[in-house]
Amino acid sequence: MAKAKKPAEVKYGIEITKPHSQEMYDHNDMVAEEMKTNILNKWEALLNDLGHIGMEDDWTAICSSFDIVKLQKLVCFSGYGDGYTIGDVDTEFRNELDMMQNYSIHEEYSYGCFSGLLPRTKFMMIGHGWSKHDYHMKGAESNTSPACYESIPCSKELDMEMANESENIQ
Repeated sequence: MAKAKKPAEVKYGIEITKPHSQEMYDHNDMVAEEMKTNILNKWEALLNDLGHIGMEDDWTAICSSFDIVKLQKLVCFSGYGDGYTIGDVDTEFRNELDMMQNYSIHEEYSYGCFSGLLPRTKFMMIGHGWSKHDYHMKGAESNTSPACYESIPCSKELDMEMANESENIQ
């Protein structure tokens, strides 16, 4: 007797496949851009909140329990100690964030959102499996991703629609 085929998992209107489809990559890239923007906005706000501490001051002048250190540890592989200025860490943070891979930002953003450090996103990434916390906005699981190709009419349908509209013009 043949095994019953497991139904395909669909999230945000996109079928989850292994390996990832181009549609999945496009969706995840879109979500990653939102995450990176949120992280960078939070980073800049935390830098502004440092007050009297400047970019040339030593990184260790910041208490390790501050949110800026927690955010730095989410993005950067290593911590920073004596000899690094806040400006050095800022440069490295921005470089690391820019180069961060989707699977990595998916995991780290989940922890940051769970801890209340980062805001929720419009969508979650798909195809990466487990995460600490569902970091998308409440109710977003029923939304269709703008990266969903099925939500975009094909050119034949558009051509027929445009032809019908032009015939009805008086």
